[in-house]
Amino acid sequence: MSTVEKKVKAAVYQKPKKGEYLCGDSYFYKETDNEFICALADGLGSGEFAKESSQIVIDIIKRDYNTSVEQLIKTCNQQLTGKRGVVVGVLKIEFDKQRYTFSSIGNIGVLTIPQNGKKKRNIPDPGYLAGYHRPFKVVTENLEPAMTFIMFTDGVTDADLSQSFLLNSDVNCIAKAYEEHTDGKVRSDDTTLIAIRYEA
Repeated sequence: MSTVEKKVKAAVYQKPKKGEYLCGDSYFYKETDNEFICALADGLGSGEFAKESSQIVIDIIKRDYNTSVEQLIKTCNQQLTGKRGVVVGVLKIEFDKQRYTFSSIGNIGVLTIPQNGKKKRNIPDPGYLAGYHRPFKVVTENLEPAMTFIMFTDGVTDADLSQSFLLNSDVNCIAKAYEEHTDGKVRSDDTTLIAIRYEA
């Protein structure tokens, strides 16, 4: 799945773990006149109940996408009381302020790749959302021209992230190359990789 909008391009690769027909990961992205938002959620475990929890998070973000990253995480956490836990990452690119903001809890990774090709990987906050109060950090950095972001769940390995195809400027090529790179490998986890390219 891919989309070409005004300032951001995105492409997604997603597969369930071996033996499951349903992927427990859910995602959402949207571009408006002022910003681009992408959210990736991974329900703990796999299958139907994992999907239920991750979809709760994504439905909230679809509804409230114009609020801050911090508020989105807090609202999602509140709605997960009594549900299976979720790890989540939210990235927001603000065009007018020329900055990006993200928060990542659990094993949702965010890799930033500026034009010089030097990858920078964030360290997510430990734990997961399950309705309990928990501290988390929100990171804000300056946006650079022609910047790539890779968001991913724990099905994506460190070896995968070292591949040179992540430096491609075409997000569809990144997603396709990742598919070819992992073809035939046994998936012990649900896998989602979202390649995002800010073009302006």
